Order: sequence, then C-alpha cells, then structure tokens
Amino acid sequence: MTINTILFDFDGTLVDTNTLIIASFEHVLEAYYPGQYSREDIVEFIGQPLPENFRSVDPERAEEMIRMYQQYTLENHDELIEEYEGVTDTIKTLHQQGFNLAVVTTKRRETAQMGLKTSGLAPYFPTVITLTDVQHAKPHPEPLHKAMQSFDAQPEETMMVGDSQYDILAGKNAGVTTAGVGWTIKGEAHLQSFEPDIMLPKMPALLDYLGVKMT
Repeated sequence: MTINTILFDFDGTLVDTNTLIIASFEHVLEAYYPGQYSREDIVEFIGQPLPENFRSVDPERAEEMIRMYQQYTLENHDELIEEYEGVTDTIKTLHQQGFNLAVVTTKRRETAQMGLKTSGLAPYFPTVITLTDVQHAKPHPEPLHKAMQSFDAQPEETMMVGDSQYDILAGKNAGVTTAGVGWTIKGEAHLQSFEPDIMLPKMPALLDYLGVKMT
C-alpha cells in the first residue's frame, strides 16, 4: 500500500527552533542553577515534553520553571526561529498532490500554532496534534494514532518524519514507516542508531522517496 499520510514533528524537523529552545532552557536553568547545565545537557532535553524535562530538574519548582520558559519563548519566538532548506516547497508540493499532512508535536497548542503561523506552514496542516491533545506523549503511539484517525488512515499508508528518537520510536510503536532527518541537532549517527526506515539529507529528498516531483 502506498503512503498517503505524512506526520511531521515540528521543532527541529519543519522549523529550526533549536536556538529558541536552547536559549529558553538556558534562561531558566541559569536563573535557578547557575553554571550547572551545559549546552550538551540541554540538547538532551529536546524532543521530550517540557513538564517531563523540568520535573527531572526540580519536581518542587517545575511549574514555575515552565512558566518562565514559556514567557521567554513567547517574547523571543519570531526572531529566533528559522526555516530549514527546502521545507516550505516540499510541504507545499505534498499538499498540492493531495497527501494528508499533520503535525504531531510535544509543544503546547498555543506555541505550536504560533510556530506554524510564523513559518507560513499553517495552511498546509489541517491536523495538529499537540501535548494538550493527548494523555501520552511520543514515543507512545497515541499522538500518531490520533492524527491518523483524523484522516481515517491506516499505519501501512502512513509515515512519521522527525528529528529525535522519540519520533522514530513513536512511529515504530504505531506501526508506520519512519523517516529521520539528517539535520537533527543530536547528530545523524545518533538518530540512525534508532533505525528509521529512511534518513532524509534534506526535506526535498522526501519527494524523491515518494516519487513526487517538486511543483
């Protein structure tokens, strides 16, 4: 069965939000634990839900740390996000060719919608599944199942595209084809170790895999 439904992670996959995410974590962690968290430590947080990250740092103050993080993110959002090469043209082509497209993210709905709007990608994604919409975040398959249900899509005709192991593991748990992105901040080799079905060097390579010509 051919693929007709493609689920995308957002941060680090569709849009380069890594600078914003790292800066937001640094802002909070330096306020609470000066000098104790390196950039490498922060990179390990990427891909997991924010509450899970801050509870692992300080369960007692997690909620106030989350609020500080979110405030910084909102204030600095538009100036710190960038597009990855070829993403918009690829997504536009898939949309024009009739593929079902969804975003499946561990972001809250407010910031996910803000990112989609700022990047100009919002019109192409009728389905956006956020942390707010599910009981279990990736790598649990629930968010993917919820996205597939919105299109009445089956696992064998669905692909999950993402930049972290949580995306690949969620895809495997949901029984869909998995695609890792070579521009992941965690390094291509790290992502490859989770054995995605394919690895994309750039987003337009997805069109080649699907046999679709850029429009």
